[in-house]
Amino acid sequence: MQRIVIVGGGAGGLELATQLGHKLGRKRKAEVVLIDATPTHLWKPLLHEVATGALDSGIDELNYRAHGKKHGFHFQIGRMSGLNRQKKSLVLEAMLDEDGKEVLPERTVDYDTLVIALGSVTNDFGTQGAAQNCIFLDSRDQAERFHKLLLNEFLRCSNLEEPRPLEVAIVGAGATGVELSAELYNTAEVMASYGLKNVSPEQLKVRLIEAGDRILPALPPRLSAAATRELESLGVEVMTSTMITEVTDSGFVNKSGEHIPAVIRVWAAGVKAPEFMKELGLETNHANQLVVNNSLQTEDENIFALGDCCSVIDKATGKPVPPRAQAAHQQSSHLVKALSARHKGKAMPEFVYKDKGSLVSLSHYSTVGSLMGNLTKGSMMIEGRLARLVYVSLYRLHQVALHGYWHTLLLTLVGHINKVIRPRLKLH
Repeated sequence: MQRIVIVGGGAGGLELATQLGHKLGRKRKAEVVLIDATPTHLWKPLLHEVATGALDSGIDELNYRAHGKKHGFHFQIGRMSGLNRQKKSLVLEAMLDEDGKEVLPERTVDYDTLVIALGSVTNDFGTQGAAQNCIFLDSRDQAERFHKLLLNEFLRCSNLEEPRPLEVAIVGAGATGVELSAELYNTAEVMASYGLKNVSPEQLKVRLIEAGDRILPALPPRLSAAATRELESLGVEVMTSTMITEVTDSGFVNKSGEHIPAVIRVWAAGVKAPEFMKELGLETNHANQLVVNNSLQTEDENIFALGDCCSVIDKATGKPVPPRAQAAHQQSSHLVKALSARHKGKAMPEFVYKDKGSLVSLSHYSTVGSLMGNLTKGSMMIEGRLARLVYVSLYRLHQVALHGYWHTLLLTLVGHINKVIRPRLKLH
């Protein structure tokens, strides 16, 4: 029986494993194996909400092993560290517990077809002190670390006789940086409503730092300006055309030598694929992404890649497909068809990216974005409640791809019930 191994349980990898499990795994036409370094899945665009406490990851996470049993694929926990193309096997590094004791030894996993869907990590561009002094939001663990740090800082503020601002600085004004900035004010608002002394949106000082001349460069200038106005009305100091050259334990230093103070420092600028991708013996670009053709196939005909860790050219624009959740979703849907055709010995279809626009949520305050992208001659710009509705629907579509419509409907209902019976914020 042919074995299809998928490495990476992010949005694209998990959707692919689920759909191939339905088409091939359940029918015993192929063995589908999903590998991830963690036991659970959380949709990456929600990490800023986990960081601020607006979302409880323990409720929204999905267990890979249980999901695989239900949907026809097998799960193995492990972190990929190497590849042997001649033997058609990959290496999983040894798994250690918190005390450094070995839980699982280094292992090899054989494959007939390999799909690499390892996503991306934040790119600090080698900035001095960034790795040591900043928090990144690439994983659930990092988001929960930020959450604990934020709660501790609120507690410190509450114990002061004289209130002082809580200074947070975020480098990178893409979707993550902008959404985190707005969500922080919602957190301060809710914490104040629960009676925490010296904590309020007025006591929060968030600086959003961007090297470019405007925030949200992926959106049209009008929407970028609207988001800037909304953030500034909340109290965010938007600092554009500001290049950071160094990070210290007390803040950021810009190109002019000016020090920007911050108790909490976040780096959310730039993305790249994991470093070890350059060592797999496959063609990569400057961002460590695997270069793939229009069938999402690497130079090795048995190895495919999808999502943020791959670079594929969009024929409509002649530019690489942007690293977005919608691209990973479309690529996983494409590979379900392509790998099913390959399994039958038929020609694989080419991947065609359809830009459906971008949406950015400013917590409950507002949502801005553009729809349709290259599906029409122009894009339709939306703001407010309509944009918020569309933004929420993106997560529901991800859930539909994993669970189907009825299960997603139940999850939506449970979510509304939790809003009534649970605190508005995770307070621990």
